Amino acid sequence: MEILTAAEMGAADRRTGELGVAVSHLMENAGGAVARFCLRQYGAARRVMVLCGKGNNGGDGMVAARVLAQAGISVEVLLLGGTDEVKGDAAAALARLRAAAPEVVVRELVDDSALAEVLSGGIGARSRSLQDENTKGQATASGGDLIVDAVVGTGFKPPLRGLPAAMLEFVANASMPVVAVDLPSGWDADSIDQKVEGAYRADAVVTFTSPKLAHVFGHLTDATFGPVVLAEIGTPTEAVVSKTGLHWAGAAKAIAQAPRDVNANKGKYGHVLVVGGSYGTAGAPSMASLAALRTGAGLVTAAVPKSVLSLVAGVASELMLAPLQEGTEGAVSLENLSGGGLLALIKQKRISVVAIGPGLSTKGEASEFVRELVAGVKLPMVIDADALNAFDGKAERLNGAGRVMVLTPHPGEMARLAGMTIAEVEKDRVGLARRFATEHKVTVVLKGWRTLVAHPNGRVAVNTTGNPAMAKGGSGDILTGICAAMLAQYAGAGEAEDVARAVEAAVFLHGLAGDFAAMKMDEHTVLATDTVAHLADAFRYRVQDNDGLTWICGLRPRPAGTGHEHGEIG
Repeated sequence: MEILTAAEMGAADRRTGELGVAVSHLMENAGGAVARFCLRQYGAARRVMVLCGKGNNGGDGMVAARVLAQAGISVEVLLLGGTDEVKGDAAAALARLRAAAPEVVVRELVDDSALAEVLSGGIGARSRSLQDENTKGQATASGGDLIVDAVVGTGFKPPLRGLPAAMLEFVANASMPVVAVDLPSGWDADSIDQKVEGAYRADAVVTFTSPKLAHVFGHLTDATFGPVVLAEIGTPTEAVVSKTGLHWAGAAKAIAQAPRDVNANKGKYGHVLVVGGSYGTAGAPSMASLAALRTGAGLVTAAVPKSVLSLVAGVASELMLAPLQEGTEGAVSLENLSGGGLLALIKQKRISVVAIGPGLSTKGEASEFVRELVAGVKLPMVIDADALNAFDGKAERLNGAGRVMVLTPHPGEMARLAGMTIAEVEKDRVGLARRFATEHKVTVVLKGWRTLVAHPNGRVAVNTTGNPAMAKGGSGDILTGICAAMLAQYAGAGEAEDVARAVEAAVFLHGLAGDFAAMKMDEHTVLATDTVAHLADAFRYRVQDNDGLTWICGLRPRPAGTGHEHGEIG
């Protein structure tokens, strides 16, 4: 699923018209999708206020108002301008609204005084009335009433002015939830900032055709898990052309949704070798190994120093073990790469993917051990933590040409690899990840807010799962195990597209499992291993709901009593 700029979305709309699809058809589908989302997500709402601008975003809102009214909802439209200022397809949508749902009141707000009068005597009073009802237990802020924001959308460039700007304070202070059509009004579609000033607040966002930059990089909703959903509205595939080189990582999850062959055996799903640990550090390789097992690898072996072997063994009875010789300060020794050591084990056990780094340390010979193992073993490899630090100042030795090499750095590790500061990394995350991936012919998983998956061909996937609860020690180790297991199962032939989808799906699943953990527990109490416990929820979850909406962000709800109230499964 391509990620578009505002200009590319505008061009897609123009090409759609050239291909014979009318804008009015797209508008009907867009407004209908917004209405269906409101009816399902806010089913208790009986009164809806639709704020409409004078352009096509307002036209989408008018279609939504008509569909909601026809569903038995009491609807009021506030038009920020006069009806004579509404032109083209938006004017046609307004005419259809008046003809099909004459009971819908359309209030024209032609200047600031008209707006002030309505806010003080109409909407403002209604909002206060609703708050009074809440105190009596007769309604709830999440279900009693609703605002639909259809003022301005993708084509708008900030800042808001005039009536839309005057409405900003009311929307900010209203007690009702707000569903934004396309984007929260005032938000620049091309922004890659997490938060912006001067835009309407939103509790949910419904956009169309393809996500724009703001939908994947911005945190558009007030709540951590506020929905951002996408509706297909009839735009022909050939009309959508993007030069951003960016796409949504969640689309790759489809590879993990096909049922396994009934004639399956463990040999079909790969053998992951986790190489890590040092004296006193058993948790990191344990978590990576457990995650690889839970993600579906056929076999998992942990190669760890002898001193922590018994501790790692306790993580799961299914885990196989290989002892490593220790050198200075309990770090792995170069001795493991000679004779009948680790290299012989890799060949004997038919290892398919090597994950190296969790808990390894950089003491003694550990870093040289990493560099020699990476150079000498051409199997698909996931390199994390101290295995990345082994290339501090030696990044030129990371060369993935002719092989599969996945790096999973956090910003600090990326800064060391690139020879820059963390601030410089964060200033241009996409550009840096893309340059490093293409120059070194590796896949870079740059962790952080909106983890990026940059591929050797310059393509970059943006991940939209994950939450602050995952800011705990061990999360990176678990991602390493998930990545290795997904590669073992879905990228055995080493085809670039298979590798890309396996890594993107791994990153998406990891964040999704963390989202389930945080929703069912609390973001303060979630441990890294809790994400492993929720991997089953992540695998069974489907990003598309029964209305055909794709959930880019947030977990779609299920009716109470199903056992999965915080995320629809299947």
